[in-house]
Amino acid sequence: MPIEVCVEQIAGENSSPDTGMRGDSGPATCRDAAASPAAEAVGRMLARRFKAYGADWKRSSFQLASTAIPFVVLLVAIGAVWRLSYGLALLLAIPAAGLLVRLFIFQHDCGHGSFFRSRAANETLGRLLSVLTLTPYGHWRKGHAIHHASSGNLDRRGRGDVEILTVAEYEALSPLRRVGYRLYRNPFIMVLLGAPVNFILLQRIPRGISFRDRDARVSILSLDLVLIAMFGLAIATVGVATILATYLPVIIIASWIGNWLFYVQHQFDDTYWKRDAEWNFHTAALHGSSYFELPPVLRWFSGNIGLHHVHHLCSRVPNYRLQACVDTAPELRGIAKRISLRDSLVCWKLSLWDEERRMMVRFGDLRTRTA
Repeated sequence: MPIEVCVEQIAGENSSPDTGMRGDSGPATCRDAAASPAAEAVGRMLARRFKAYGADWKRSSFQLASTAIPFVVLLVAIGAVWRLSYGLALLLAIPAAGLLVRLFIFQHDCGHGSFFRSRAANETLGRLLSVLTLTPYGHWRKGHAIHHASSGNLDRRGRGDVEILTVAEYEALSPLRRVGYRLYRNPFIMVLLGAPVNFILLQRIPRGISFRDRDARVSILSLDLVLIAMFGLAIATVGVATILATYLPVIIIASWIGNWLFYVQHQFDDTYWKRDAEWNFHTAALHGSSYFELPPVLRWFSGNIGLHHVHHLCSRVPNYRLQACVDTAPELRGIAKRISLRDSLVCWKLSLWDEERRMMVRFGDLRTRTA
């Protein structure tokens, strides 16, 4: 059974109402609506409505051309100027990285079957773009679908999401493992170091679940072979220094942006986490995924992924129709968690889920909690 079908079945079958209630203010900031049966009802209704916002091959094709062509032009320009001015090359790498993030969003849509109506077209484009994003398409698609099917479920963590511990789980760790978790959640390590290491190195190696899963191993190793051939040919043509000077800074900057975007869309103060018996797909989509409000230019580069609550409600909506869903759904007003650029910086301080207070907290809050 296709992964997307599994996700939709989970959305349809899990309808357990979440009856916990809290106010809009005070130390427990989870919104009343986030825990009410009404949120589930609204989510179900909108998920059915949004299914009408399917792919348009003309718009998808135009998106692809208007992104891929400038991306290639910028790569050529970086390769041409880096010996003359590496500062200029790094400056050009910033918009190139933004375009690579946008191409990753197209690959992401292909994985959801939403960029084209044709499954074969989605699969073909997704695999082609994976060569640029360095992300094994089949392996990533499966893990990401599991993320959609279990986002906000405390009993189903560990696939396609950012690792998070509850306060009780953290306090039960040994001192050494606490240090390890603190380092993992540190934004400088998670983003500046961890994101490039993950995209460039870790995604090249089948490990853990991906090592035991034959399809995952094939996805990872087949992309590795393609990358060896592609970069080997490029190195033979223009030299290893030129390749390192052009593509390396682009993929590093793109990984920083992508990691940051993915993190803040689920890691905010009154997000949604429930144990399996209470978890609900639609409520998790509306209240465990943020409405990340970005300036127009950043919305374009990020493919509207900031409208993450809509995306989690109906992943078959292509990126260019997410805004239309928001515009035609007044029911969404006041439901989704709106996060600004400034708010996103605060989100990085949140590292643990407090099951008692039903909110994300900082490590420093533990001292206040026990005082």
